[in-house]
Amino acid sequence: MKKANNYILPFILVTFCFALWGFANDITNPMVKAFSKIFRMNVTEGALVQVAFYGGYFCMAFPAAIFIRKYSYKAGVLMGLGLYAAGALLFFPSKTIGIYGCFLVSYFIMTCGLSFLETSCNPYILSMGDPKTATRRLNLAQCFNPCGSIIGMYVAMNFIQAKLNPMSSDERALLGDADFEVLKQADLDVLISPYLAIGAVIVLMFLIILFTKMPKNGDQNHEISVMPTLRRIFVLKRYREGVIAQFFYVGAQIMCWTFIIQYGTRIFMDEGMDEQAAEVLSQRFNIAAMIFFICSRFIATFLMRWIQPARLLAIFGILAMILTVGVVLFENRMGLYCLVCVSACMSLMFPTIYGIALDGLGDDAKFGAAGLIMAILGGSVLPPLQAMIIDQGTFFGSFPATNASFVLPFICFLVVTIYGSRMTKMTV
Repeated sequence: MKKANNYILPFILVTFCFALWGFANDITNPMVKAFSKIFRMNVTEGALVQVAFYGGYFCMAFPAAIFIRKYSYKAGVLMGLGLYAAGALLFFPSKTIGIYGCFLVSYFIMTCGLSFLETSCNPYILSMGDPKTATRRLNLAQCFNPCGSIIGMYVAMNFIQAKLNPMSSDERALLGDADFEVLKQADLDVLISPYLAIGAVIVLMFLIILFTKMPKNGDQNHEISVMPTLRRIFVLKRYREGVIAQFFYVGAQIMCWTFIIQYGTRIFMDEGMDEQAAEVLSQRFNIAAMIFFICSRFIATFLMRWIQPARLLAIFGILAMILTVGVVLFENRMGLYCLVCVSACMSLMFPTIYGIALDGLGDDAKFGAAGLIMAILGGSVLPPLQAMIIDQGTFFGSFPATNASFVLPFICFLVVTIYGSRMTKMTV
């Protein structure tokens, strides 16, 4: 009992980090549309935000694992918070310079920090208690990730999207260089404020964890032997296929949460709304999707008492595929309702794939976690492909390309469903 009590404060602090990177993820998704307007770019160019954002996860995952192995989980968390704060605060000089590429660098640095956090916090939570309940414990901690996401979405909607100049993309395209520059600087002033605020919060969190005594679970072995470890874990089917499933799941998640703005905006503009009002209303639907996501994650965590995690993963994957078919085929609000409901199906996927893949890895979980965090690259690779489809406008004459683009998330959910089904058979 004493040992369990020793985990309470560390568990709370590490779980709070889940909310912090959830905020970063979901204040960023609507920025694809915002940057496209501010810098007069198409959707594909705006999607470079996601390339920089999730590219940082990919590039820093294994360096983070090596750092954590050499030092400790706590050191990894602190390094992650430090880089997160630095990237967020760099939005101010990026705004001063006024070049899109500078913002991409800021996002990249920020997500190098998020990569450290996720590589540290996920296996750290798994180590805080009975291994038999590790996946359920991670699902519980991950419940607070979408709480941060909702705050990020709310801030994006009310403090960025609603405050940007209401001039449409077409109207901006007609501005002269001088007028465009004035408008751009005013919009960038609006955009950077929430990032500077979260940077200050992260600095405070850094100091709290720095001066808090944290458990040393899994920190006894500091030997760094990357290749032998990778050979050991990649021969395991549950891990190897888990990395693949995670790649496609993260791609699906980012596509659904990023392009719900484009999907909803097209529908609401067809109904007669102006572009800015349509974007803000679309973001409200995005928040509704996140609320579904949170509620469903608590329900899924509860159901895992009776239903095997892998089986539940397969069930939710099938439901996600069915709903995604509705997203593709319906050209009105019914499609948007289906897209909102897809989030309920995604709720358990990331932590469940993570827990199944790392099951039984022991101290190798540090490098195993790095591989799964690198799989977040799916959020960098797949959204630009979807953006390229959206930029086509229509297919077959009048069928909206935005609808057609959601074939990609359907394929991703198919991969996740296959993984859940295969892992169910392995553990029966």
